[in-house]
Amino acid sequence: MLPLDGAIALVTGASRGIGAAVAVELARLGAHCVLTARTQGGLEETDAAIRAVGGQATLLPLDLIEGAADLDMLGPSIIERFGRLDILVHAAGVLPKLTPVAHILPGDFAASVAVNFSAAWRLIRTCEPPLRAAPAGRAVFLTDARVAEPSAYFGLYSAAKAGQAHLVQAWAAEVAGTPIRVNLADPGAVGTRLRRSAWPGENQAALAAPADVAPAIAALCLPGEVRHGQVVRIGSGDDGCAIAPT
Repeated sequence: MLPLDGAIALVTGASRGIGAAVAVELARLGAHCVLTARTQGGLEETDAAIRAVGGQATLLPLDLIEGAADLDMLGPSIIERFGRLDILVHAAGVLPKLTPVAHILPGDFAASVAVNFSAAWRLIRTCEPPLRAAPAGRAVFLTDARVAEPSAYFGLYSAAKAGQAHLVQAWAAEVAGTPIRVNLADPGAVGTRLRRSAWPGENQAALAAPADVAPAIAALCLPGEVRHGQVVRIGSGDDGCAIAPT
């Protein structure tokens, strides 16, 4: 019997990168994965990878910037369809234009806050009831070293991710007396398309691949996981920036 047999896992940012790799790993462990991302084609590729390891997935194309109302209904929709939700992995994120704080444009500000901060709040609000009802509810949010170490030109990105981290840790404290386990996972420097947009000349072959960090992230979702309210550093990562796309 696989450790996640019968479990339902919601994974955001699942069209590629770390989100896709974690979804495949959760499926390999037995979970049925509900995959969300903006691009249908990317979700179909992840679905094919999940089927290749003998797993199953349900695809829900969702734009975290424009689809706030749909995001709010995720929890009830999953309960209506599957009757339970055991795992939430929020891997979606967006890297806004790298620019001085004084030059941040309103549209870029709104997009970064929507995906890198507000989406976490909406996911917590819609997913907490079924996670509380689960035998061993687990929630993992990808974070970044820049949350603790702000640097020039990354202000919009790191500020929104810091807001997410604080929100998640406050939630963890609030559910400490329940079976839910909530953690932040910092994968470190991982070769993703999003990271390439920040460092286009970097040799990504020298970095960890999404599949390298996925098992450690998936381990935080196992019923036997006891860590709670922690920032779990997975890679050797310098500055992170390895989040999956929306």
